[in-house]
Amino acid sequence: MSPDTVSAQAKFKEKFELPFTLLADTDHAVAEQYGVWKEKMNYGKKYMGVERTTFLLDRDGRLMRVFEKVTPKGHAEEVASALVGR
Repeated sequence: MSPDTVSAQAKFKEKFELPFTLLADTDHAVAEQYGVWKEKMNYGKKYMGVERTTFLLDRDGRLMRVFEKVTPKGHAEEVASALVGR
């Protein structure tokens, strides 16, 4: 889920040929509920944005694990490993 627009999410999905729908949280309401809408800083400038985090839920919607301060490289493998080790 991202604060990007629905159309931006659709383009990302198409570009990377993802087999699932990406959700848009344009008003960042869900990000705020999950506590990941935070003040950030880049080149000395403060702004509000999403702290990249993965929430792994089971089939019943129960939280299994939280991956904080995620970087894309290698993260899919990290999540897959957590699922296998479950």
